[in-house]
Amino acid sequence: MADADVTVHGESPVDRIEPALHGHFAEHLGRCIYDGVYHDESADGEGYREDVVSALADLEMPVLRWPGGCFADDYHWEDGVGDDRPRRRNLFWAQGREEVPEEPNTFGTHEFLDLCERVGAEPYLAANVGSGDPQEATDWVEYCNYGGDTELADRRRANGREEPSEVQYWGLGNENWGCGGRMSPESYAREYRRFATYVGTTSSHLLDHDLELIACGFSDHEWNRRFMEEVSKSAWGASFPLDHLTLHHYYGRTMSVVEDGPESYDQMLVEALEMDDHVSRIAATIDATATTRDIGVIIDEWGTWHTEAVPEGGLEQPGTPLDGLSAGVVLDIFNHHADVMTMGNIAQTVNVLQCLLETDGDDAWVRPTYRVFDLYAPHQGNDAVQTSVDAPVRETEHGDLPLVGGSASLGADETYLTLTNRDTRGSHTVEVDLVGHEGSPTVTDAAVLFADHDPDAVVDADNAADFAADDLDVGVDTDGTLSVDLEPGTVAGITVE
Repeated sequence: MADADVTVHGESPVDRIEPALHGHFAEHLGRCIYDGVYHDESADGEGYREDVVSALADLEMPVLRWPGGCFADDYHWEDGVGDDRPRRRNLFWAQGREEVPEEPNTFGTHEFLDLCERVGAEPYLAANVGSGDPQEATDWVEYCNYGGDTELADRRRANGREEPSEVQYWGLGNENWGCGGRMSPESYAREYRRFATYVGTTSSHLLDHDLELIACGFSDHEWNRRFMEEVSKSAWGASFPLDHLTLHHYYGRTMSVVEDGPESYDQMLVEALEMDDHVSRIAATIDATATTRDIGVIIDEWGTWHTEAVPEGGLEQPGTPLDGLSAGVVLDIFNHHADVMTMGNIAQTVNVLQCLLETDGDDAWVRPTYRVFDLYAPHQGNDAVQTSVDAPVRETEHGDLPLVGGSASLGADETYLTLTNRDTRGSHTVEVDLVGHEGSPTVTDAAVLFADHDPDAVVDADNAADFAADDLDVGVDTDGTLSVDLEPGTVAGITVE
């Protein structure tokens, strides 16, 4: 007998699921860049790790954010172009195999844009607001995007990129309430408006495409309200010089997956579910303050951050099915908020925090989180629909944990449904009612991740293939209801025609 019911309201659309909700983030931190996407700091222009690039290309990642993170607000882009590149400090992080707080600038703007082309991702550049100035940011836009005959455009051509890159996404600052300058919301709003005036004006006649300007918000929603109220103030009248407002949400920071137990797993998943409240509240702040603009919500840093992830270790931590499960929980939340969300960027792409891939010498392998992103990929570009779940709830010290979750979307001829069993201790039988589905449903594909795997199993080069998806049995009753058994801590994807 089923103990959880999922209702897919096929006639109640939310909005299109932007592919960018499945975006990623790479920073000059630990082994993310050097020994991650690039062999090492001494590599030449063809120094990409082809094993990593190939795996990322297979995932068809929609967008990649770079160079930070905290690193962005002490990064000066001109250090990373041309032949003569100075070695600089890395103010915030040690990196590379040697774990030194230095930046060789081997991997710069051209290498990043080349990487995006290789993996098929849109570039998202984060400009330096903390220690930079509007001219530096505006020059970067011109260098990347302008097709005319200025010194910067000519320098780009001389450095190997003949055609402009048409970079659309530009973040103006990162965590400026913290490592990006410890600014008040009012002081950041004034700095942001100054930067946006110059960066944004480039699209008025220098460029033949619009820029998407991104402001960095905070998980303190009163901070966001004060920022939005201040940023609109102008002698020219109320104006909101931004297209998106972001915040960052990490969870699991007090636990070790491999040393703690089920109660800590529950706590981490409750913290992951807080994403729902964060998205709702930042969207409400935008609605209440920006009455003249359609401003999207971006979560451009999110994921697990466990006790193993410390700066002196390059923020590396084990990759486990529990992390993958939490990714499914968050991606379902993003689908529920497809009407307000425009992008998400998990932290980080390779070797750092909840990375998708890990490397060790000549070996590279995908982690459970990679497999979850692959499982959720069919949602991209579909129309999210209202999905309600009636499931058992476990009470914890930090809040209630609904033990089953999910989301659904409609494509041209099919419904795609993802389900998570957040209960790492027990199985659950789920019935799915496809309201509005015409005719008898036919399950054309069904897969499940992490069945028969412990939530704290550590993935490495030798066992990574064992965590691939398995086929999932889905029953179809005479009334069109689907029925599926989910083992503990599993994530499922089901295609129905």
